[in-house]
Amino acid sequence: MNSKLYVVGTPIGNLGDLSPRAVETLEKVDFIAAEDTRVTLKLLNHFGIKKEMVSYFEHNKRERGEIITARILQGESCAIVTDAGMPAISDPGEDLVRMCRELGIEVESVPGPTAFTTALAISGMSTGRFTFEGFLSVSKKSRREHLEELVSERRTMVFYEAPHKLSATLDDMLKYFGDRNIAIVRELTKIHEEVIRTTLSEASERYHTEKPKGEIVLIIEGKKEEENELTLDEAVAKAKKLVESGMSINNAAKEIAGVTNFKKGDIYKALL
Repeated sequence: MNSKLYVVGTPIGNLGDLSPRAVETLEKVDFIAAEDTRVTLKLLNHFGIKKEMVSYFEHNKRERGEIITARILQGESCAIVTDAGMPAISDPGEDLVRMCRELGIEVESVPGPTAFTTALAISGMSTGRFTFEGFLSVSKKSRREHLEELVSERRTMVFYEAPHKLSATLDDMLKYFGDRNIAIVRELTKIHEEVIRTTLSEASERYHTEKPKGEIVLIIEGKKEEENELTLDEAVAKAKKLVESGMSINNAAKEIAGVTNFKKGDIYKALL
């Protein structure tokens, strides 16, 4: 094969979803860059493929990226795969693709399933316009800033989340977005594939006790236009909730003023 990087999509659950072209690519490249070589080995074994693998993940991406690109520049071909779905989507493969582009290395796509588009397709939520937000940060500051930026977002919002973090994430989303419709999509393409259509308040309450399994896609409706039509008392009540969650009075007043027709000063005085 030509000396280039092949970005190969792998199944998000059902191994039968690996395309014939992806199988052929994995068979013919010189080596494979894998997020978790143990996961990729199961995939290769299923298709009877024996191939050298190099681990490439978040904490070694800089060092391994240099090694991988050097080998490609010397004439070898490499396929990058993630544990599930398309590499470079909420994934360190993004950095390897960028490195290759900067070095003039050709990058070719071998597309496969992607969890967020698959989840959107079966969610029943509005898909005409949407924004993919990936994973929320574990840093409280970054997490808060991310959610604050999305308070006025009118497009459908799509997030990834791990099962052990779901409860806290739903609580945070309810706090910032209010009680909106949500689709919780889990175990995509697997036996227990499930779409739960509910509201943020009901989901928040449910997952305080229920422990979900499998990787999760959260699809939340965007802000409705009529949400701007609040009374001052309602705007102040929303600001109070933000203050109770730890935000300063000044920032809470600024946040709510940005999504209503009221002035920051009026909300600030009411909070005081």
